[in-house]
Amino acid sequence: MGKHRSSGIRTAILITGLVGLLSGATAGAFLALTRDLPQIRKLENFEPSAATRVYSADQVLLAELFLEKRTPVPIDQIPTVLKSALIATEDRQFYTHSGIDLKGILRAVVKDIMAGQFVEGASTITQQLAKTLFLTQEKTITRKIREAILAIQLERRYTKDELLALYLNQIYFGSGAYGVESAARLFFGKPASQMDLAQCALIAGLPKAPSRYSPLVNPDLAERRRNLVLSIMRNQGLITESQHRLATGAPVLAASRATAPGSAPYFVQHIKPALEAAVGPSLLYKGGLTVHTTLSHRLQQTAEQAVENGLARLQQRMQSTQKQETTPQGALVAIDIRTGGILAMVGGRNFSESAFDRAADARRQPGSAFKPIIYALAIARGFTQASLVLDAPVVFKGGSNNEDWQPENFSKRYQGEMTLRQALTHSKNIPAVRLVERLGPSAVVQFAHKLGIDSPLSPNLSIALGATNTTLLELTAAFSAFPNGGNHIPPFGVAEILDRDHAVLWHARPAIRPVMTETQAAIMVDMLQGVIEEGTGKQARRLSLPVAGKTGTTNDFRDALFVGFSPAVAAGVWVGLDDFSPLGNMETGARAALPVWIDFIEATKPELTTLYFDIPDNMRKILMDPVTGRTAEDGDNGAVKALFVSGTEPKGR
Repeated sequence: MGKHRSSGIRTAILITGLVGLLSGATAGAFLALTRDLPQIRKLENFEPSAATRVYSADQVLLAELFLEKRTPVPIDQIPTVLKSALIATEDRQFYTHSGIDLKGILRAVVKDIMAGQFVEGASTITQQLAKTLFLTQEKTITRKIREAILAIQLERRYTKDELLALYLNQIYFGSGAYGVESAARLFFGKPASQMDLAQCALIAGLPKAPSRYSPLVNPDLAERRRNLVLSIMRNQGLITESQHRLATGAPVLAASRATAPGSAPYFVQHIKPALEAAVGPSLLYKGGLTVHTTLSHRLQQTAEQAVENGLARLQQRMQSTQKQETTPQGALVAIDIRTGGILAMVGGRNFSESAFDRAADARRQPGSAFKPIIYALAIARGFTQASLVLDAPVVFKGGSNNEDWQPENFSKRYQGEMTLRQALTHSKNIPAVRLVERLGPSAVVQFAHKLGIDSPLSPNLSIALGATNTTLLELTAAFSAFPNGGNHIPPFGVAEILDRDHAVLWHARPAIRPVMTETQAAIMVDMLQGVIEEGTGKQARRLSLPVAGKTGTTNDFRDALFVGFSPAVAAGVWVGLDDFSPLGNMETGARAALPVWIDFIEATKPELTTLYFDIPDNMRKILMDPVTGRTAEDGDNGAVKALFVSGTEPKGR
């Protein structure tokens, strides 16, 4: 009897030990699987990655910036029929299970064993959410166990509706759309809250294989998958036979589907560095921010059309001169004079074919469009419109490479002494070179930098002819200082940035820098109006508003420019070829660029805040002989009205 008792004790001890060992091993395995699992409580402050939306000043969506294209929405903005369709298709027991479906798991295990590989996932919606949020896509037993543990933990902490909202905002729906809101807008051009039954069924069918069933990739497969979902819903009594019949006959994609945002692509590309500098790349591309820009969508459309029309006309002329194999390019930039905000930016003919921004990044020679900077320095140094400068052949000794340099006028004709006004009006080269010689090339470079020309400039006499490189954006911003009272404002495109709760994260603080006095700037405006009224910009006289500006043409007609302004908007246009070859004979700034500028400025009229250029109180206009610089009388041939500071008026006849 004692032997039996001791044997039983030993057996009990052995069994207890084995149970303890097995329990310890199980606990150890459980700890090994869970010790590095993510902390579920972190979801309490979870904010899914969301796309940043970029808007024009007139509230048109220009672009979305994202790593994962997502716009989270609350559960009450998701149609009930979508939730029903998703549950019917993906997880019928969603509202009754505790995170895992044991029957589904057993069924999947049998099929996987019979197939010798993973063929059925058996994942509940909660498990899919756990995998999406925390785990990798690898197909292993270990990952499936971890997925199940996480699903149970999620179910203990969150309600079913909270889990469903997380799932619908997080899951991938194909074609770059993460979350139901982005998918609805991408596929149907509407918010998720406005989707109908057929659209909800299509969305519900996508998580199984989003890349394969995307209606943008395989519309036929997408339709079959949608109709399968609708049949499941009918069989479960979620919809009627009539609803099923109508929904299966609906088109896969809505006819009014919004195209992917792509307005003003050169502008959006241009402002990205400023956005990244303001908030950092991570927040910019994941934070669901709202960016308000300075761009006018209406003017942007006008600018794009004006450039395309001008280039089409030019290309027709080029085909007549046996240049049909070349494609001319163009650029346009417009700036709000008072604020410095960029109103429109066209960096080329077609962004998808060439993303190179010819408005902000291309450094080309401006030709005579650079001359106003020289004349502005002369005015700042005490010259007046009546000051005389010699227009006669000249040779400068020891120029570049120690060779003599003999500049010429475009017309090859010379008129002797003439006023600064006439020299600028008719874009004479020799007077501009003589001015640079008197002012000093280095002083001209310094003054150009003050006006916002950041490109490197060489302090040579040839700068008078625009034989230096600058960007169209820089040049246009420099011109805008003249109608802005002599104040330079660096051009900018971002007005403010809001976080996902619409609190202001950042807003623009443009730096205003005075470069000329108000009276000096007013004289420059008046001189550049003379270019329109009396000189190379005469085509612009058909505009029924005051405008001013300057043409520019480089050697061999390689570049054609017009830069000018109205009282409210400064705009610059460049036309040329990317390979620097000539546009063709007599394709000057007046012929190739000015018509584009006119078409654009014509459309800015409704945007104007004033219809005149300001004239300071201590200034007045005097009738002047543009050749001699002396006063003239009404009826005198060629007499012009020119602006002077009181006390600096020209002498009598």
